[in-house]
Amino acid sequence: MPLFSKSHKNPAEIVKILRDNLAILEKQDKKTDKASEEVSKSLQAMKEILCGTSDKEPPVEAVAQLSQELYNTGLLVTLIADLQLIDFEGKKDVTQIFNNILRRQIGTRIPTVEYISAHPHILFMLLKGYEVPQIALRCGIMLRECIRHEPLAKIILFSNQFQDFFKYVELSTFDIASDAFATFKDLLTRHKVLVADFLEQNYDTLLGELILDRHNFAIMTKYISKPENLKLTMNLLRDKSPNIQFEAFHVFKVFVASPHKTQPIVEILLKNQPKLIEFLSNFQKERTDDEQFTDEKNYLIKQIRDLKKVAP
Repeated sequence: MPLFSKSHKNPAEIVKILRDNLAILEKQDKKTDKASEEVSKSLQAMKEILCGTSDKEPPVEAVAQLSQELYNTGLLVTLIADLQLIDFEGKKDVTQIFNNILRRQIGTRIPTVEYISAHPHILFMLLKGYEVPQIALRCGIMLRECIRHEPLAKIILFSNQFQDFFKYVELSTFDIASDAFATFKDLLTRHKVLVADFLEQNYDTLLGELILDRHNFAIMTKYISKPENLKLTMNLLRDKSPNIQFEAFHVFKVFVASPHKTQPIVEILLKNQPKLIEFLSNFQKERTDDEQFTDEKNYLIKQIRDLKKVAP
């Protein structure tokens, strides 16, 4: 029995039809209705190959053929580039196809991760999707699927585009800002060793400049409300690098000086009260010519000393 009957097109045919009709949609001329219908049908056929149906498992050989066609023709990139031209259901299909093909493994290899690593602009196209309301949430779903894979998370973390997250989490559309924050959080928590390395190299930029920037007040407020962030900052105060210690100090002082400390933050500071006072008294004593630093240190010591348990 052949893998594909005459009524069922093979992967190469589906990909060709999809590419041809996306090209028509890009031109935005009178033929778009028919092209849009063909795009929807092709996406459904593609999804059926990749995901199977309720009574049929995905055919392994066809999945391999389709994956290869998506890579070789550049259609994976085109689907993201043209996402806003595709109808609502089609956008959902593209997301499902992308995430499904990203999870595909051959032994220990994950071919789509290798493909995206070689074409990192795919990640930045998804990230920039936050600027287009019609596709922002779909791009967020695909981006978080990419972040599950450490090599792809690393590309985003160490790119110049990483700083765009600080713009996106402040967007006026609540759904999109929340989604961007979920992706940002995922990026900074999923791969512990990678993130520790990133923070060590970029701590001064990430927190010293961005979170403490007045334009990012909402991010800072959220950041200093979380006890795990205070614990991380306190650990970094003891880092072997004096520069990281100093940048951590600038973040730590925001936790202590905030007039709206959350109860978990107060409890951590109270629990460590004597140790913190002793530690700060001896912290970077060699900075004798930096009067502002000395004043800030004394201010923090006083604030910590004056902390009281809040009555229940």
